[in-house]
Amino acid sequence: MVLVVALVAGWLVSGAASVPAASPPASVGWVGTWASVPTATPAVATPVVDDETVRQVVHVSVGGDSVRLRLTNEFGRTALRIGEVRLARRAGTSGTDIVASTDRGITFGGRRSVSVPAGAPIVSDPVRLRVPADGDLVVSVYLPERTPVTSMHNFAIQENVVAAGNVAGERAVVADRTITAWYFLSSVSVRTADRGAVVALGDSITNGFETDLNANHRWPDLYADRSRSAVLNLGVAGNRLLHDPNPPPGSDAESFAAFFGDSALRRFDRDVLAQSGVSDVIVLLGVNDLGHPGTTAPESETVTAEEIIGAHRQLVVRAHAAGLRIHGATILPFKGDTLGFHTPENEAKRQAVNRWLRTSGTYDTVVDLDVALRDPADPLRLRPAYDSGDHLHPNDAGMAAIAEAIPLTLG
Repeated sequence: MVLVVALVAGWLVSGAASVPAASPPASVGWVGTWASVPTATPAVATPVVDDETVRQVVHVSVGGDSVRLRLTNEFGRTALRIGEVRLARRAGTSGTDIVASTDRGITFGGRRSVSVPAGAPIVSDPVRLRVPADGDLVVSVYLPERTPVTSMHNFAIQENVVAAGNVAGERAVVADRTITAWYFLSSVSVRTADRGAVVALGDSITNGFETDLNANHRWPDLYADRSRSAVLNLGVAGNRLLHDPNPPPGSDAESFAAFFGDSALRRFDRDVLAQSGVSDVIVLLGVNDLGHPGTTAPESETVTAEEIIGAHRQLVVRAHAAGLRIHGATILPFKGDTLGFHTPENEAKRQAVNRWLRTSGTYDTVVDLDVALRDPADPLRLRPAYDSGDHLHPNDAGMAAIAEAIPLTLG
């Protein structure tokens, strides 16, 4: 039996009582404060940097007194040569200028220049820097030689810049070009006494697709503000539970599908279990498993509701095995979407998955985002006030509604 609790701003379904409780973090320890999902890049859309500095802004959730970075060459086929990495607090609330007094050189095993093996990430040495909660950091990575950007997050919803030469330590740089991606950077951790981090595991809705550029209006950002807790956004546009990117040969999707990232089942260990100080996971996935076959994936990858449910069960088992609490979110309505996802068959599957989420008790709790964001006049559609216009992705107001629907105390 499950209990439905009406919240002021949302809906929560309580799950099974016999789930393992997560251990509280140490009084002071390392906790993730920002993260992104690294992906491969399409052969026809792989950026290149050459004797250039990539200056990247990250918006942290909680603060601390020391910082560690994780960079990645996980999709590279050759070693990644990094000439220098520097970290500083951002000056102001726009652009990439830094507060010069906060500039810190980052080392890896005591070295400022490092070679990252193909297929591997690298974690930096700790550096002392007081980081405020809900603040911005600037990470500057100098790449001294011609370097294909084979490991990146393409949907940053944040403007970053690439500048000529090694200007990693400069207060301000002259941009050769502006990018809305994060190159080779996958997480930031801080030393803090704050409680454990919440991982938001999801697709484009979690990633913040269709929200305002540079505004940090993704729902994980807004939930971090509301809960004053560490929240890590491990959402990536186009992501599926069960399948990796597989664009049909000759289709337009060959130029972008690689950015969708490995399936959630494949990336769970890296994107959830490898994060620092995690206590909880919120899962919002499944709409792309329904919609991609026949659009950006072959029809042969059509899945049943039972297969989607089976994938959710696996995420729960793996989280509980690691001592984490895990919370499921119902799939949002998408009738009339402009991508061609909605069909009577897909709607029936969505309803079946959501019914299972609400009633099975498998997840520790379930946040009913379907109820929170659907149109009362047509429950198969997004509420117009929350619709970005494509009838699939919530707008900034919809992101705020998601953040409000998630309880402040998980578990």
